[in-house]
Amino acid sequence: MIKKQLLLILAVTTLGCVNTAFSQSPISGFMQGKGKGNVSISYSYEKYDKVFFIPEEVDGVPVFNETKISSTSIYATYGITDQVDVVLVLPYVTAKGNATQEVLTNLNLENERKGFQDVSVFVKYSPFNFNFGSSSLRLIGALGLKTPLSNYKVEEGFQSIIAIGNRSTTVSTTGMAMFRMDSGVFASAQLAGNYASNDVPNSYATELKVGYAAKYFYGDAFIANQKSTGGVDIFGEGFAGYFPITKVNYTKIGLNLYTPLTEAFGVSAGASTLVAGRNIGKSTGFYGGLVYKF
Repeated sequence: MIKKQLLLILAVTTLGCVNTAFSQSPISGFMQGKGKGNVSISYSYEKYDKVFFIPEEVDGVPVFNETKISSTSIYATYGITDQVDVVLVLPYVTAKGNATQEVLTNLNLENERKGFQDVSVFVKYSPFNFNFGSSSLRLIGALGLKTPLSNYKVEEGFQSIIAIGNRSTTVSTTGMAMFRMDSGVFASAQLAGNYASNDVPNSYATELKVGYAAKYFYGDAFIANQKSTGGVDIFGEGFAGYFPITKVNYTKIGLNLYTPLTEAFGVSAGASTLVAGRNIGKSTGFYGGLVYKF
């Protein structure tokens, strides 16, 4: 079975404020199977020097001119039963600005922030898998919790532009459908609702993906969207310098690749770029990972 031979590992890096959300959904349409799982260690990098503001895109990140974000992440998933998986995501994030020394001194800022960001735990449940001859349709529901792991700061005015997160505890609910053919071609769609604390706006996210999964190769292309249901615009009406409460919308496209090296180990890689957004950096990012499956 394809689901037992091939696992896509995502580099998960969810950044707050005006930092780009390079992360993809940690919920895939493949189930591990009882007693099976994988662990991935991945590294991602992205940067931007343009920001999607309202009403237009602007050159230069406010105060910091340019932002570079790197993350080392652990992604692990395990099949409790054939229908239930548990997913864990833990990133260590470094965010760097490029402000001049004069600006740093005058505003009492730092050009770098780093630390463990937010730990995320999801439970996936796949109650239905319908077979249609040479194809199948799987339905999946997931419930997740993301909460800060370290004591990183966000309530610092302009310094929070390069904060490593928004310091919010978020509950997520996801519904997903995946259509797969015996040839390896598949397509999936998901819708997630994210309910945040600390006045961070709630949001909903969608992801559409098409790809090919076989024994020795996996590839997919995706388009992902997020839309906040509240919040304010940076430098707009109601904005008082607290960046985590801003409205963050985006449209992102990208691709993922995976190939096994041995029965137990494989490598993953991918790239994504933001093509539209609101209160977010116009970022392009890349990632690579080493995967161990058992």
